[in-house]
Amino acid sequence: MRILIINGPNLNVLGTREVDVYGTATYAELETYLHTEARKLDVALVVRQTNYEGAVLDLLHHAAAEGFDGVVLNAAAYSHYSYAIRDGVKAVALPVVNVHLTDPCDRSEPFRKTDVLKSVCVATIKGKGFAGYVDAMRLLMKDVKR
Repeated sequence: MRILIINGPNLNVLGTREVDVYGTATYAELETYLHTEARKLDVALVVRQTNYEGAVLDLLHHAAAEGFDGVVLNAAAYSHYSYAIRDGVKAVALPVVNVHLTDPCDRSEPFRKTDVLKSVCVATIKGKGFAGYVDAMRLLMKDVKR
């Protein structure tokens, strides 16, 4: 099974960004964790991060064109308002799992309560930190085997 993980804006500064919300674990630690867990699941994993909305779309299109079995998408702030990414998820014939490190509903900013990707993804996993990505990979493994 081949899975592409797409991480959106500001995830590259994990460990220093809002440590009271996201903790001190770094993006490099996230990548190491993901590759370690993927090996345990026998998943061929590619992990990408971008701060640019159009690049998220390019990665979604790439996943479809290159025959990936599914996508784990942490669109970060884009999940609250990017109809372009929403349409991109709908445009690819791949299962996409929407992941949030925190639970946006528990955050104080009202805009975080909106998730425009939720209805076009096979599932949304939120508030589980790094482990949410592993749950997403497992879910994709089940989804693809159906």
